[in-house]
Amino acid sequence: MAQFPPIIYVRGFAGGTQAIDKGVEDPLYGFNEGSTHVRIGARGIPGFYQFASPLLRLKIDYKYELRVNGSQQRLLQEAATGTLPAQTIWVYPFYDLSASTFDKPPAPYGIEEAAHGLADYMSQVLDKSQDADQVYLVAHSMGGLVCRSATQRFMYQPDLTPSHDQISAGAASVRDPSEDAAPKHRRSHLRTFLSWILPAGMTQHQPEAGTGERPAPGQKKGRRAAASPGVFPVSKVVTYRTPHGGIDIDLGGTIGDWVIETFGPNGSDIFREPGIREYLCPQGMEGFEPEGGWDSRIPYFSALPAVRFLSLMGTNPADYDVTLGWASRAVGVKSDGLVQIRNAYVKGSTRAHIYRYHSGRYDMVNLEEGYQNLQRFLFGNIKVALSLSALDLDTGGGTVWQANVALAIREVPILMHCHSAHTHCPLVLSEDNRDSPLNLTPLVTAFLLPKPAAGPRRCTLDLRVFAVPEEGGFLSFGSHLEQVTDWQDTLLMDVYTKDDGTVGRAPYQWNSTVSGPIVQAGPLKQKLTWAEAPGHTLKASSWSATMDFPPVASKILGKKAHLDVGTAPWN
Repeated sequence: MAQFPPIIYVRGFAGGTQAIDKGVEDPLYGFNEGSTHVRIGARGIPGFYQFASPLLRLKIDYKYELRVNGSQQRLLQEAATGTLPAQTIWVYPFYDLSASTFDKPPAPYGIEEAAHGLADYMSQVLDKSQDADQVYLVAHSMGGLVCRSATQRFMYQPDLTPSHDQISAGAASVRDPSEDAAPKHRRSHLRTFLSWILPAGMTQHQPEAGTGERPAPGQKKGRRAAASPGVFPVSKVVTYRTPHGGIDIDLGGTIGDWVIETFGPNGSDIFREPGIREYLCPQGMEGFEPEGGWDSRIPYFSALPAVRFLSLMGTNPADYDVTLGWASRAVGVKSDGLVQIRNAYVKGSTRAHIYRYHSGRYDMVNLEEGYQNLQRFLFGNIKVALSLSALDLDTGGGTVWQANVALAIREVPILMHCHSAHTHCPLVLSEDNRDSPLNLTPLVTAFLLPKPAAGPRRCTLDLRVFAVPEEGGFLSFGSHLEQVTDWQDTLLMDVYTKDDGTVGRAPYQWNSTVSGPIVQAGPLKQKLTWAEAPGHTLKASSWSATMDFPPVASKILGKKAHLDVGTAPWN
């Protein structure tokens, strides 16, 4: 695979013909927009901060080419096989056919048509590109469902796809704090932890290379299903606020009128059952019913494992002003204003919570938050996962424990990830399996960009744990101090990499033991002892270690509580 494969952007829902006409006026479908959002300066005064646009940043930072020259589509069609550089950006123009402003009558729009066209488009990009057999997909909102429909329905390859039981178990093996009930499928905690850090394929069934090409169900005759035998044409997928679990839109009044006006009387079905199941299943398999029930967030028919997805989720509904704010009021505070947080991710994927709203000039597509997560997921070479282990929380009297988690990286001007009670999405510290050896609670997964072996990469993880006492399902206000932390500290960690790109030293220290400002902290004092993780091989290395908490934390988290950290190469 090329070091910098082609990137294909897929935009979200535009609306009716008038909105589509407006959308296609932008030759790059809005992905070329940037922002000048405010930052709080040293004296508390909002200031200017400039973000150029994701496409421009990819051109500047990674030397990607964005070829337009009158028409990207015409350029692609007229190019000879293998003559275009792999390091190019393409914007899939599926709305052009449905616009009324060109010289052809507008064609009806549908997710299946767009998904089928995307599968063809990927095949064409790979055919015309040099030394590329896979692409990266980057999608906003509904565009993520177009990507999943393309890969699951129109590019379904049984020889490359794990069994449904394997996919279900792998996706739901860790209790998700956003769920009301624990999943029915579980694996051992150790294997679960490894699934967060190991490269794709080490914890999932992988077929042998050399499988023949075959038309998938629903494919046109003669269409190439994969770029190379045994290689799935998609390497990674990034989705911004995609309603993987649908949109809860069974609403009346003002918001109901807006749904009908925007999506049409039947158009809203594309974001809920059974419509969403129909275009995510291969043709003839729409009635598939897995054990435990259907969950559209699980990629049942995808040859692309869930760990190859990055799900970016917005947590700020207040600033989404569509229909004068009625949309955000209707879907609730645990959303980005349109998509509920619980629906905005692929189960088993890497996830990042970002305090931004669904779409607009200041959404995460057009801001630094989205780009910093995107570039690390696509081009990082090391994957790092941190999890809480061996928690022993006092749950007497109905007390529930929650945590705020925030990840920051030196030289990056934003928070990479933020679980917060303030944004109605704290991390609920699971009490399931409290007596198990690890009692694993995933905190964050991050990716490190390639960097010379000389200097360290400093990152911080802010962790705040607090009790929420309840009586009969209600907050016990007599013993409650809202969001006052029972224990909090900030982990500092310096990651040094070796010449071969693997992690070397990784000293750490808790801020409570550091004298002076964090930015001035010298060499960190505590050292990690790395051990080969189960499944480690010379060709697929993976390492794990543990971090101790400060002694004072044991009064809250338990005497044996610690942080598990795992690293593995990422490509």
